[in-house]
Amino acid sequence: MEKLGAIFILFSLVIALSMGHVISRESNAEKIWFQNICRGKEKLTKLQFYVQDALGGPNATVWQVAEAAITANSRTAFGQVRVLDDLITVGPNRSSEALGRAQGLITSADLTVSGIAMNMNFYFTAGKYNGSTLCILGRNPIDENDRELPVVGGTGDFRMARGYSISNTYSYDPVANYGVLEYTVYVAVVEKSGYTAVSMI
Repeated sequence: MEKLGAIFILFSLVIALSMGHVISRESNAEKIWFQNICRGKEKLTKLQFYVQDALGGPNATVWQVAEAAITANSRTAFGQVRVLDDLITVGPNRSSEALGRAQGLITSADLTVSGIAMNMNFYFTAGKYNGSTLCILGRNPIDENDRELPVVGGTGDFRMARGYSISNTYSYDPVANYGVLEYTVYVAVVEKSGYTAVSMI
């Protein structure tokens, strides 16, 4: 019985030491990976494109999905939640070359002025960045010029992206309820040459 107890203690000690070694190796590998990212060379890119914002009509690309009890009586439509799937184009005309889609969620989130909270992805389906996405997030004071929102990430060519976007209303047709938004995006990404493969095993 004492022999079995000693074997169990020895076995438990071996497992504990092995687990500690694995955890230590994983933590060290993550540290090295993070250092490699921080030391990687960043590539700076400026993008300019237009978003076709069809707010009404038979081919609307912006739809309301929720509202608060206050929304109908609020001068800022506070509490209104909308989803969008707008066309991204090279130029401001609707017939301009398509680059992708602007997809996301926008919420009227200011009681006193027209300000929306945005969570939007620019999904590129053509051109140099085909298959990549950029994500912007933040407060958009829609009545102002040069509205700045942060770039918080991306995928594909924009993996680990950071930067900011400046948007302006290029045009708005109140009869058709159709707007064109101009976006200029300044984005930095770590170049792939800055990555070093690190085994976690």
